[in-house]
Amino acid sequence: MSPTKTGQPDRRQEPMATMPPVSVEELDDMLSRLRLTAIRDQLDNLLEEAARKELNLREALTWLCAAEIARKDQRRIAMAMSIAKFPFVRTLEGFEYEAQPSLDPGQIRELATCRWVANGDTLLLLGPPGVGKTHLAVALGREAVSKGYTVQYVSAMELISTLARAHNQTALEARLSQYGKSKLLIIDELGYLPLEPDAAHLFFQLISRRYERGSVLITSNRPVMEWGEVFGDQVVATAILDRLLHHSHVLTVRGDSYRLREKRRSGLIKNSSAVSTIPATGEGGGP
Repeated sequence: MSPTKTGQPDRRQEPMATMPPVSVEELDDMLSRLRLTAIRDQLDNLLEEAARKELNLREALTWLCAAEIARKDQRRIAMAMSIAKFPFVRTLEGFEYEAQPSLDPGQIRELATCRWVANGDTLLLLGPPGVGKTHLAVALGREAVSKGYTVQYVSAMELISTLARAHNQTALEARLSQYGKSKLLIIDELGYLPLEPDAAHLFFQLISRRYERGSVLITSNRPVMEWGEVFGDQVVATAILDRLLHHSHVLTVRGDSYRLREKRRSGLIKNSSAVSTIPATGEGGGP
């Protein structure tokens, strides 16, 4: 091998070493060690598809990497959905916008981008029972998971009961840390049932912990000016709302209850006004 002007061997003229044959088992072992399990499990099919498409080496490598990334994304999302503990599967595609004309589908599509989650904003979904608030909350939570954000779902009653129990067991800090970790915390059905006596103070500590650090999505059947009654403490409720509404999006859903619509259609119950008594609020606005 002739030296270059720098005195180093000219590797460009060095013939390529002959690659020794590799068994299927050895290749599987290498792919396993590299944790390329999607490529390992689908290698024959992927190579056949690459040959059928007449891909060159670079294109075939890209094809293999895309399959691996897709598998890892699928597993990541499945794990994150499990951790989120959604009570059921709901999607934005499955929401009946025509039944809730008060909602702007464009606004929901904007929320589905999860920019509000990235910014650590609050989202309040207000309205009477049965109008789809929980459906929207779960669907938006799933959108956040699909975009790589960590999410926790919990009912308001379960949340307050858990915090109260932790407080009595001198383990409140650990519970607050647990609910403070995720990028988005969904608190469902606030105001439906009476809360624990110290609920306002416990809830305030949680909201303060997450303030400008992580997003909160809350559904409630009560307008925000009634949250003093919900918590039984107007002063603390005001402090909670001061933090929640600082960077917020507030949607009020007016419409017929999904659960009662079929009964009304069948004549089992009489029609009632579909207009909620909850006052209108705009995105980014307060009560």
